[in-house]
Amino acid sequence: MRRNFIFHGFLGADNLSNCNEKKLIHNFSEPLDSVDSHRQAGNMMNMNSEEPPLQPDPSSSVSRQVVPRAAMTSPEHPWPVTMASWTFSQAISTWPSFWLEGQIQEINARRAGSTYITLADSQVSNTTLEVVAFGATSAQAAQFHQGDRVLIHGKPNLYQRFTKLSFLAQEIRRIGQGDLKQQIEELRKKLKGEGLFDADRKLALPEFPHHIGLICAPQARAEGDVKRNAMLRWPTIQITSEYVHVQGESCPPDVIAAVKKLDADPDIDVIIIARGGGAFADLVGFSDEGVVRAVSECSTPVVSAIGHEDDWTLLDLVADLRASTPTDAAKRVVPDVHEQLELIDQLRFTLQSDLQSLVTSQLQLMHGYLTNPHLTHPMSMLEPYSQQLERLSERLNASLHQYVDSETNAITRSQATLTALSPQKTLDRGYSIIRDEDGHVLSDASQLSSGQLLALLLRHGSATARVENVHD
Repeated sequence: MRRNFIFHGFLGADNLSNCNEKKLIHNFSEPLDSVDSHRQAGNMMNMNSEEPPLQPDPSSSVSRQVVPRAAMTSPEHPWPVTMASWTFSQAISTWPSFWLEGQIQEINARRAGSTYITLADSQVSNTTLEVVAFGATSAQAAQFHQGDRVLIHGKPNLYQRFTKLSFLAQEIRRIGQGDLKQQIEELRKKLKGEGLFDADRKLALPEFPHHIGLICAPQARAEGDVKRNAMLRWPTIQITSEYVHVQGESCPPDVIAAVKKLDADPDIDVIIIARGGGAFADLVGFSDEGVVRAVSECSTPVVSAIGHEDDWTLLDLVADLRASTPTDAAKRVVPDVHEQLELIDQLRFTLQSDLQSLVTSQLQLMHGYLTNPHLTHPMSMLEPYSQQLERLSERLNASLHQYVDSETNAITRSQATLTALSPQKTLDRGYSIIRDEDGHVLSDASQLSSGQLLALLLRHGSATARVENVHD
């Protein structure tokens, strides 16, 4: 008797609905007699091999002889996990190779020459599939980056040790730059052109914040990292958390509302937006234009702490400070109380040392004043100046007498010269001065006319005369 085993569970109903075959039907022979028989069959596989696992040949004796019938299992005769995993692998191994389209969400190259890609559905962001590439295909995958849209040719593969489904890549082709990544890049250029990322727009963080506004997911590790490290560094710090969705469609409006709410609170000194690491698609909410503009308009300093050090979003560019992780954000926003106490001790020591040096120097200066002979015997300091003053006084008196004598002689000489040139001397010698009626001095006969009245100035007195005759 043969029965059909209809296998659904390992794929899931949602994925089966997209398959050409709604059911994976495999024929199984009579049930094995015991669990040990199942285990014996499972042990025939090499479970210690590395990826990609070796698939049993359906034509081998193992496939022909060890083909359990699932419907005949029971609590007394269950399948061991190894047999279930092997059965799943056998079902998947019958699938042909096919082309797969998606967007690279994560890509990691390993030293062993393998590359692991998390491929996301271009239309449904929460549906992903792990793609594994080895050898030449792994080398080919090195040219691709997070956000790229690709076509991958390969076939499904089940790693039996962990019963983990993946897609074994045989060829990878680029469709073009990922739509999401391209949109973010275009938005970055636009916002940069508006000056939203300019350094002169950045706000300085307060040196000693008292109250932090934290935007994060509820019960997130990021919240614990920020609070724990902030409290360790500054136990009196206050933190107000605003819980938001940190991925998906609700992320941007939640973050915008939280930023505006905390910015309107006058008690908030700085805002931290924190989220743990994630795939590229998980972080796109923090590259939303509305989020970027809300942060750019914020009057409170904003710190971005999204993902890990290698994760970048547009929020990182517009924020006043970008921290590599939530822990780093707490350390960069909150001062370390132990460092501050140590700094206070250093300043106290420096102040005491400087004060001691100042007191010592002033005491030395005072001692110098007290031992200075000019201060202990002030007259001895004035004595040479007194002697010099006497000498200068004597020189001044001598110079003054000499100057007076010289000037007296000069005056006497000038007086004698002036007296000799005086008109009175001329009059004393018998001459007279003749003036006309207007008082003009006459010195030539041509200035006279008959009958003209003249005034005569003599040695003693004056007289009036009339001209009778004029002789040239």
